[in-house]
Amino acid sequence: MVVNDELLNAVESIARKAGHVILEIYDQEFSVREKEDKSPLTEADASAQAIISKELSSLTPGLPILSEEAIGDFSGPDVNSRYWLVDPLDGTKEFIKRNGEFTVNIALIESGRPVLGVVYAPVLDIMYLAASALGAFKSSKSGPRTQIRVSRHTAGTPWRVVGSRSHSGDSLLTFLQRLGPHELVPMGSSLKLCLVAEGRADLYPRLGPTSLWDTAAAQCIVVESGGGVIQLTGEPLSYSDTSTLLNPFFLVHGNSDMDWRSCFK
Repeated sequence: MVVNDELLNAVESIARKAGHVILEIYDQEFSVREKEDKSPLTEADASAQAIISKELSSLTPGLPILSEEAIGDFSGPDVNSRYWLVDPLDGTKEFIKRNGEFTVNIALIESGRPVLGVVYAPVLDIMYLAASALGAFKSSKSGPRTQIRVSRHTAGTPWRVVGSRSHSGDSLLTFLQRLGPHELVPMGSSLKLCLVAEGRADLYPRLGPTSLWDTAAAQCIVVESGGGVIQLTGEPLSYSDTSTLLNPFFLVHGNSDMDWRSCFK
């Protein structure tokens, strides 16, 4: 399987189809129930999952799919260490709040690395997408794609730090104190990573739990836009080990002269 414009276009179309179904439910009264881990699940999660699973299985027959809403169906990567990694509705809490800051995330993983990523925000009608060697792009209101790049932070100016609307903690506050002058930009779901990718924020520190499907698609977009998504050790966030579904703490960064590892010592 070759990662090219044709494959990227096909996955973009799948994300839009899922987004359309999500919006149909979003505009109505919908039910919410709790999963085993006490996180919320809506009709929209399940409906988007069904569409994405069907479409990806048709696009790449036999390629395994690991999805938040169908974990039990995943038996591991294929013989070439490839698999799809999907969050059909990232930001369910934002969906329930009806603030529009939720996304459809689809990533293709190869040897532990996201080589294609699509992040679609249905309410905002904003699409972020990227693939290895092709670059990172954004389109809004179904308009043309434009290439995006991270910005470079100028020494002495406040850092633009994107943070979660739904999660924070003492570790983040400690990090921000060490960082120095900063402006906090609130945002939900994987859109936080995308803000760094398009240069609207300098960094996103995540010092709390996330799952593999929360980050993979957006990580591809960040990397292809010139940034990085690194563990606190400085190593890139990896998706090789699917026996654990949780990410380590990580930092999403644009372009700067900062030695990020020094901030966590």
